[in-house]
Amino acid sequence: MQTRPEHWNEVYEAREETALTWFEAEPTLSLALIEACSGPGDAIIDIGGGASRLVDALVADGYRAVTVLDVSQAALRQSRNRLGLRADAVTWIEADIAQWRPENAYAVWHDRAVFHFLTEPADRAAYVAAMSAAVLPGGTAIIATFAEDGPERCSGLPVVRYAPADLAATIEALAPGVFEPLEAQRHEHATPKGARQMFQVSVFRKSA
Repeated sequence: MQTRPEHWNEVYEAREETALTWFEAEPTLSLALIEACSGPGDAIIDIGGGASRLVDALVADGYRAVTVLDVSQAALRQSRNRLGLRADAVTWIEADIAQWRPENAYAVWHDRAVFHFLTEPADRAAYVAAMSAAVLPGGTAIIATFAEDGPERCSGLPVVRYAPADLAATIEALAPGVFEPLEAQRHEHATPKGARQMFQVSVFRKSA
């Protein structure tokens, strides 16, 4: 059985970034949500950022403390190569979120489609523990997952689909009183081949 790093390295090495189902040429929604709750001087961490173009957009908008975490070395390498010299302004972390322990604190935690891959309760508990430790008091966590009517599998792996209330209840159970849900919305993502995938995107504030 493959480890998580082995699986995701294989996925990213098999196809071009622009052919992956989650590819977004412009991460409009993520960028808007981050900019609504932070400024260029705030520390941002993109969980599972991999080859996402969000880091490009944040750097272009003047964010000076951006961190990208991903389990796949291949995905991080694609982003670093794409950014060129600008990659030096970004902190890159190769780690499994279910095993990672943060060493720094962040104003914004952003996750577009990592949490729904955590099908084991222990992995979800480890994720929320890391998020609780990493987000500053009063900081924001943005978590996007497949919606309850979204795909049941992605990249050959099963996922857990969430309605916003279900996600909020899951986080509350794992970190009681730590994160307050602020807003949630449905989002329809179009894959490079034109398929439609329904997401829910929830925003939480960490208690002060």
